[in-house]
Amino acid sequence: MKFNLLNILFAIGLISFISFSCNDEHDNSPGSVVLEFDHRWGTQELKLNSSLLTPAGDSVKFTAFRYFISNISFLKADGSEYKVPNSYFLVDHELDKSREITLTNIPADDYRAVQFIIGVDSAKSTTALDQRTGVLDPATGAQGMYWAWNSGYIFIKVEGESPSAPIDSITLKRRFWYHIGGFGGYSSPTINNIKSVSAVSDDDVAHVNGSAEPTFHMIVDLQEFFMNPTNLSIKQNPVVMFAPYSTTIANNYTDMIKLDHIHQ
Repeated sequence: MKFNLLNILFAIGLISFISFSCNDEHDNSPGSVVLEFDHRWGTQELKLNSSLLTPAGDSVKFTAFRYFISNISFLKADGSEYKVPNSYFLVDHELDKSREITLTNIPADDYRAVQFIIGVDSAKSTTALDQRTGVLDPATGAQGMYWAWNSGYIFIKVEGESPSAPIDSITLKRRFWYHIGGFGGYSSPTINNIKSVSAVSDDDVAHVNGSAEPTFHMIVDLQEFFMNPTNLSIKQNPVVMFAPYSTTIANNYTDMIKLDHIHQ
């Protein structure tokens, strides 16, 4: 009797496991995807207020690193695309939670790539203020990442201290700062520093459904901001905002974000 009971329990457990596996495999309900942004300086973890050396030979200590990610889409193996609606996020190195973006209601499928832009598109930048909420609200979520005088978002902000920088008249510290933006202009062409990122995996696949939450693990190398194709010299350019040289920096950070792997 005991043997039969054990057999029955084992059979029930096996059936439950097979049923769960089959349900998971054939679950066609929408699911969630996480974009994880792992901030680095070359091969090491990025830490604010830690002494580092740029490719141009400048000693630096970073005090701020923030950037906008928007217009996110996922690509299937056949090349078709799913665009995530209203996807605008502000990543701040000082806020751990901001470095993990959870996207919900993603159609069930297998995805091999994620695409997005660094910055805020021209359509959203020029829409009515009451339609820009959350991280796009200049008075709240986007505070410190918006030029009121230029009516535009700062796509990426990098600030810090360096012996190569001049003394700031307010803080009396040798500070540098790079506030890079520019969506191409509203009524006439201006600087356009919107950059597209396409992160493709040759090996991994994100299986998305209601039973799974895959993660795209992105490496964000701030060192790339200062190199390739141009080594950025803090001594020569300690402060850059809405100026022609900002396009040089934007070309540097185009490949700052890369997909490391996808984990299920």
